[in-house]
Amino acid sequence: MKKIWSQTSKVLVLMVTAFLLCTGIASAHVTVKPNISAPGAWETYTVKIPVEKDVPTTKVTLKIPDGMELVSYQPEQGWEVTLEKDASGKVKTVTWTAEGEGLLPGQFQQFFFVAKNPDKERKVAWDAYQYYKDGTIVEWTGTENSQTPHSVTEISQAAAAQSGHDMHSHGEQAAQHQAQSENKTNNEQNENGLSIATLMIAVIALIVSIVAFLKKRA
Repeated sequence: MKKIWSQTSKVLVLMVTAFLLCTGIASAHVTVKPNISAPGAWETYTVKIPVEKDVPTTKVTLKIPDGMELVSYQPEQGWEVTLEKDASGKVKTVTWTAEGEGLLPGQFQQFFFVAKNPDKERKVAWDAYQYYKDGTIVEWTGTENSQTPHSVTEISQAAAAQSGHDMHSHGEQAAQHQAQSENKTNNEQNENGLSIATLMIAVIALIVSIVAFLKKRA
């Protein structure tokens, strides 16, 4: 019996470790939301920065995609914002630099800004660069299936059809999109929680099956 439980314990440790690694990788990406928005809209975007290393994040730089126009940003206490502009005065990059020790391991930070979307349907990629206190830089510039993917927002008429409001009412539109963004975030969190719970139930069921199988062989 002791041998059975020893074997079961080893299997349990391996499965839990794999589970934690998978969930850690899935949640560690720098993201820009929402994933879909209407052409020409003044959208409120949210940049989410998690810390995936054992050292603090001290700076984050986000490239504004071509055709996207940054209108304004929300200041965050403890972070200095620097805007890099081109010859025409359009913002090309936004950099948030920590004024103190930075974003510590186990923490995350959200930054908010309003940008005017391109007038035509297309997909825009958000390249981000995460700087750590040890001097390392994680470049979130890869494709969807890479280890360091960038976020992508689809500029689509489908989002315009769903919004149900005047595209020229900029102030009202920004407020409504902010609420939509928050609702999407809450829905994503609920979906993630359900997925994790489902995976845990599957893990437990598999462990029970393994124990039963080992008992039959003993």
